[in-house]
Amino acid sequence: MKKLFFLSAVLCAGFAPMEAQQNAPQAPASKIDPNSDPRIVLDVNRVNMLFTVSDKKGRFITNLTRDDFEIFEEKKPQNIIEFVSESDLPLRLAVLIDTSNSIRDRFKFQQEAAVEFINSVMRPQDKAVVVSFDTGPELVQDLTSDTAKLAQAVRDLRPGGGTALYDAIFFACRDKLMQDQPMHKFRRALIVISDGEDNQSRYSRDQALELAHKADVVMYAISTNISRISSDGDKVLKYFAEETGGLVFFPLKVQDLAQSFENIANELRHQYNVLYRPEPAKADGLFHPVTIKVKNRKDVVVRAKKGYYAPRS
Repeated sequence: MKKLFFLSAVLCAGFAPMEAQQNAPQAPASKIDPNSDPRIVLDVNRVNMLFTVSDKKGRFITNLTRDDFEIFEEKKPQNIIEFVSESDLPLRLAVLIDTSNSIRDRFKFQQEAAVEFINSVMRPQDKAVVVSFDTGPELVQDLTSDTAKLAQAVRDLRPGGGTALYDAIFFACRDKLMQDQPMHKFRRALIVISDGEDNQSRYSRDQALELAHKADVVMYAISTNISRISSDGDKVLKYFAEETGGLVFFPLKVQDLAQSFENIANELRHQYNVLYRPEPAKADGLFHPVTIKVKNRKDVVVRAKKGYYAPRS
């Protein structure tokens, strides 16, 4: 059963089918490591879902059992094969920092927010990568548990250029967050600090989201918009967060983020993990929506990604 669980976790991480990867547009070679290629093709028909449950006040509920949950794939009930209450999984984080001209006025805030997040969330068993993006994504600091190196990489950044948010998400998911195996032994998250605008990406918003789903990544976004008026960029950040089971924050100053960062850290370390075999099984390479519910409970909130990509036969 352990072997099957590992295979299903790899599937849920959703390594992109070889055909899809070959047909996708390529980001600039100067920005992305051409030697990094995590593509794996598997014919596995089991799905793994990580999720959190909280009450209406945001307090985590960790004492539920398999019998408390029900899963629906495209509104059809599914049979849970394995159930685990996960806690304290090592984190694999990608901190994405917008260095485009559009956020120049809020750039110092972004740097302070990123450093505060790194220092408040990281533990010795966790690793993070820092990626900046303007006209394209750039690896600033590779995966490490050294918070001093991560913080210095953030402080050394300088703003300028266009905005390639989608390319940065695609790169971080494909080339960095899929590295450590087995996939189900780690919790992966993107922390995006940006205004949400994009005018330079070679990949589309949906291609970036697809890679986030396939890497089993949850996205948390910190908006640099302080106008109190929702912008198109804010809508983009909300979209990514909601689709992957994350959250978006709208702080006016770095001090406002302390509680938010604590909430993110707690959420990443308090999850349930379920494994099920889709009925009927599909190998169409398409996205299949999944809904997780707590039986007979309307006073709780379940946060999870909204589905998975099936393997391609």
